[in-house]
Amino acid sequence: MRVGVVGGGAAGMLAAATAAENGASVILLEKNEKLGKKLYITGKGRCNITNDTDVQGLLAHVLTNPRFLNSAFYNFDSRALMGYEAFKGVPFKTERGGRVFPESDKADDINKALEQHLRGLNVKIKLNTAVKKIAAVENAFEIVTSGRTERVNAVIIATGGLSYPSTGSTGDGYAFARGFSHAVTDVYPSLVPLITAEKWVADLEGLSLKNVRCIAKISGKIVYEETGEMLFTHSGVSGPIILRASAFLCSRLQDKPIITIDLKPALTHEQLDARILRDFSQIQNRNFINALDALLPKRLIETVVSLSEIPPEKKVNTITRAERLVVVNILKGLTLTPTATAGFKEAIITKGGVDVREINPSSLMSKKQAGVFFAGEVLDVDAMTGGFNLQIAFSTGRLAGLGASRFCRID
Repeated sequence: MRVGVVGGGAAGMLAAATAAENGASVILLEKNEKLGKKLYITGKGRCNITNDTDVQGLLAHVLTNPRFLNSAFYNFDSRALMGYEAFKGVPFKTERGGRVFPESDKADDINKALEQHLRGLNVKIKLNTAVKKIAAVENAFEIVTSGRTERVNAVIIATGGLSYPSTGSTGDGYAFARGFSHAVTDVYPSLVPLITAEKWVADLEGLSLKNVRCIAKISGKIVYEETGEMLFTHSGVSGPIILRASAFLCSRLQDKPIITIDLKPALTHEQLDARILRDFSQIQNRNFINALDALLPKRLIETVVSLSEIPPEKKVNTITRAERLVVVNILKGLTLTPTATAGFKEAIITKGGVDVREINPSSLMSKKQAGVFFAGEVLDVDAMTGGFNLQIAFSTGRLAGLGASRFCRID
């Protein structure tokens, strides 16, 4: 029995290893020059491999089709991943929010461990091998590459989505899925910087703000709310809380969402007004443009003053209560209008993919074509940041590898 795995990322490597551990002869086909290319850039190169939580904790952070992942997570959760045979020589550490990293902070340690494990299982690894076509023939499958055709009894499609195309994620799996009559949902860049209608953000490019609150609304309804760190870019906003907000907004930008940033979430409107009044009382003869130094980063002051429409040279002792409340409202609700995302080139993950209604959740085998399995980002499942998306890749890879090896034995 022979299993072919298309794609050598996190899902593909786990799928190949699992199928081999269960007695299958496995060939792993990867279009890049090395395995796990996307793993090298996850967690800013540190590889946030998973999140140290239970299955319910994992499911709670899945945004799209969480129920579909029940079997995958219960079969192989974060604790099982950290205790997996391949990682016996890789010590892990857990940081804020349950995020798990290798102690070395090097993604290379994860890749090397997995590749060594695969080679120890005699998985045949073919690098620089792009798959052109997968076809069902006489109770088997032919995987056509630029060099030759591989014949296998089962095939696992683990080609990723469209995010970070430089790592080889170019949507090949969607074409393979459609070749077996699978539906593919609309796909969007997710966990991605946002481009805004406000042009003044360019003046703040590179400015990072900590402990600010982001509230995203669609049609007046709050869809996301979190306090944390954000960053201004030349065309919009980025940073952890913005990336997470994008997961809720990327597929609904046509609904004209609004983001408000509370620059002082620890203070109520009344407390902030009192704080400003106190500051002003100590510098009564100062110009407004020079009166907010104790409250805001220097680069942000000019923007806030401009948005307030209060003359920059106005003396603070002449500023009215109404004008002061305008400033308070800006600081408690700096408004941004997302109009687009920064695209797949900067997206951590892809939202959308192969329709999971056409896949058996207990084995990840296609309901359209027996012997075809799917794993990882190619599926219409996605989660928040914090190691959850990599856990999805490893869990679905594990389940697909089990399913494929069992299918070969039955077949």
